[in-house]
Amino acid sequence: MFDNKTPLVSAVIVSYNRKEDIRETLSMLCQQRYKNIEIIVVDNASTDGTAAMINALGLPNLRLIQMEENAGVKAYNRGFEAARGEYILILDDDSFPAPDAIEKMIQKFDRYPAIGIVSFTVKDYSTYSTYINSATRTSAEDPVFNDDYIMSFHGAGAGVRREVIEKAGGYPEEFFLYFNETDMALRVCNAGFRIEAFADVICFHKSAPANRTSQRGPFYYTRNIFWTIWKNYPGVLMWKVTLLMLFYVFYYSFEQRTFLYIRALLDAVINVGRITRAPITMEIAKRFRMHYKTPFTMYR
Repeated sequence: MFDNKTPLVSAVIVSYNRKEDIRETLSMLCQQRYKNIEIIVVDNASTDGTAAMINALGLPNLRLIQMEENAGVKAYNRGFEAARGEYILILDDDSFPAPDAIEKMIQKFDRYPAIGIVSFTVKDYSTYSTYINSATRTSAEDPVFNDDYIMSFHGAGAGVRREVIEKAGGYPEEFFLYFNETDMALRVCNAGFRIEAFADVICFHKSAPANRTSQRGPFYYTRNIFWTIWKNYPGVLMWKVTLLMLFYVFYYSFEQRTFLYIRALLDAVINVGRITRAPITMEIAKRFRMHYKTPFTMYR
């Protein structure tokens, strides 16, 4: 049963063919110090028995939503729509919060009303045992408020006020994978909310899963960074950054001897009708720290 004296937190997780990973994530959520949690798992049409495993757990505070096909980040939006909590915790199926993380997340939201998203510090899964057994951990810390620039958040661990998603929207469904946090972050900041990271609000994430291919990441990152720019940046800046990105595409295609980035660019142009342009303010666009070279560091 939920405790009405504390705000409800909705943990939204999307899973695709990682049955054992999601099992561990659910186990870790059940060990949270903060107890007023509902868990929403959106299964992206897994074929490894994920849905049957989740149903067999019989957790009273868990709801399973099953997609008819692998819809990518669109599945998160279905989870956001189903969430009843005042706060929404976004997790990957291979990430989980430290035992005190949700409790600390609530404290940050209470203390800083202007914050719309609490970005967790994401640590590698391999460090979890050391963290749990450590006598000294990072105590309560204030954010380093910096008005010179704005950062995005990590989708493997972030807390969001419900009103933020209601006003700014969720993930861009046309992206399918990657760079969705950046697109959402631009809209969140443009709506007047802050995104702040805290060193003492921690989650753990498993790195380099076997089913992440070397080409999928750079392809979607490249295409989606173009779409992010074209959707959100004001006119003059949009064209300026587009020219910069075109230079990077052809330069790194030649350097790395691949047509991958050019294919991603062509896909962005051919399917540009899938995005809806809604420019943010020039102030937000100029202060936002966008990592334009990220797509070109992933190809192997």
